[in-house]
Amino acid sequence: MKKNISLIFSGIIGGLIVLSGSYFFNSESTENYNQSPKAVLTSSTSTEAPFDFVYAAEKVTPAVVHIIAEESRALAQQRRQDNKRSSPDVFGFEDFFGRNFHSPKNGTGSGVIISEEGYIVTNNHVVEYADIIKVSLADKRTFNATKIGTDPSTDLALLKIEANDLTAANFSNSDDVKVGEWVAAIGNPFSYLESTVTAGIVSAKGRDIDIIKNDKSIEEFIQTDAAINPGNSGGALVNLEGELIGINTAIATPTGVYAGYSFAIPSNLVLRIVDDIKQNGNIERGRLGVRGLTLNNEIVKELNLKSDKGFYVEQVDTGSGAQFAGVLPGDIIIRANNQRINSFEDLYGIVEFAKAGDTIKLGILRKNKELELSVNLRKGI
Repeated sequence: MKKNISLIFSGIIGGLIVLSGSYFFNSESTENYNQSPKAVLTSSTSTEAPFDFVYAAEKVTPAVVHIIAEESRALAQQRRQDNKRSSPDVFGFEDFFGRNFHSPKNGTGSGVIISEEGYIVTNNHVVEYADIIKVSLADKRTFNATKIGTDPSTDLALLKIEANDLTAANFSNSDDVKVGEWVAAIGNPFSYLESTVTAGIVSAKGRDIDIIKNDKSIEEFIQTDAAINPGNSGGALVNLEGELIGINTAIATPTGVYAGYSFAIPSNLVLRIVDDIKQNGNIERGRLGVRGLTLNNEIVKELNLKSDKGFYVEQVDTGSGAQFAGVLPGDIIIRANNQRINSFEDLYGIVEFAKAGDTIKLGILRKNKELELSVNLRKGI
């Protein structure tokens, strides 16, 4: 009996020891789990960037060219004569002080091969005055280029070299570009830093910075913080896949060099203008020749109009296509080329890319009576 009691007592004591030990170790484990992790050093060589531009650079760099543009003395002399006829007093006065207006202009820039047959897109300001254009490829081959045509309103120009089987850039839909998206700029900054690649993000879209000095400029720039400098003009702006989303054109700068923001013409606009130049050569934008505003309730009540949508014509420019077609101040434009006009933006969208010589059919509301007028667009108006 005593032996049994002793065994039972020993078992109870052993069980208590096991329970106590289990509690101790579990408590220590829980305490260690809740402790803050210690800081440890890691090797930077073990981590990888989430992406890079190696593929994009290898894909597009062969399609980006270096352009040297020169104006011959004969063309410079012709330009001087044209300017003198337009402003004889000014140029005679300046000639008296020895200004050398017939000195040929020259410059450098970049361009992008857009077809295997040798078509190259660049900025108009790179080749505007040039009749001698040399193009150097990334593989160091050099060609003389022909200027197919230009569009000063978008600052684009199309060149052609006699070569085949060239590496051409693939276009991407610039409407799909997102603010915050990573992009790379490829070009030839300062003329001598050829095939330079820089990276940044898209910081805005649809920028109008009033940099194209043309009376009918079209600006819808993609803004980035990829570094570009003089010489990059006409170069490529690409996405991570190496697809062309824009043509680098300008920088916002107080110093003349990169200061944080650069601007590129969207690829969709480039495609549209390139096709137009191929078909028509140099593009001269036409003007409708009317000034006014979107129709509002005040005008509707004052004139007792039966329509409350349209573009109200306040002024018709002298010598414009609109004047010759018979458009009058007080007219309401309610249709253009069979499209409904509800606002200034609607009308602008139709005439924005119209060329000199194009005809636009207008639906006019005059004293609550509708009439049709055909306007032949004129240049410089």
